[in-house]
Amino acid sequence: MAAYRDMPTIYKPRTHKILQTVIFLCTGYYYRSRFAEEVFNYRAARDGLSWVAQSRALAIERGTNNVGALSPFTLEALQERCVVAQSEHRLPQQCSIIDLQTANHIIALNEVEHRTLMLERFPHWEDRIEYWTVGDIDVLLPQVALSAIDSQIDALVGRLATAQSAAR
Repeated sequence: MAAYRDMPTIYKPRTHKILQTVIFLCTGYYYRSRFAEEVFNYRAARDGLSWVAQSRALAIERGTNNVGALSPFTLEALQERCVVAQSEHRLPQQCSIIDLQTANHIIALNEVEHRTLMLERFPHWEDRIEYWTVGDIDVLLPQVALSAIDSQIDALVGRLATAQSAAR
């Protein structure tokens, strides 16, 4: 019989943290939802949450005045918070039914603006969404809107951290 040290090593399979997904929806996927995605992902990683964010557009065709992949207001606000944009060069993406079906939590950035789009484009999903009240650039100054999102993200991360701790 071979000595213990000569026997093959049995490895435990690697355990991977299963990530849950929150998806942020806005109209053009250029400004508000992208900011929310980046800030959420930064804070979730910092706090050890098993969550990751994505963002999508509900009406990408309405972003005709958007230049480039990401709003300069978003980039500036991220830099002020020392958050490096991980998706700075990713072009806007339209929301699909698969995005909604695979998300664990869905947040639309402005109920007045986005509930109607949800009813129009994704019937029967409008009541499965958490709605915030952060208006677009034609309603709120970028500093005000992005600060409101920042506060909402803090509250969301806090809720998820509490739930994650309770589940352990």
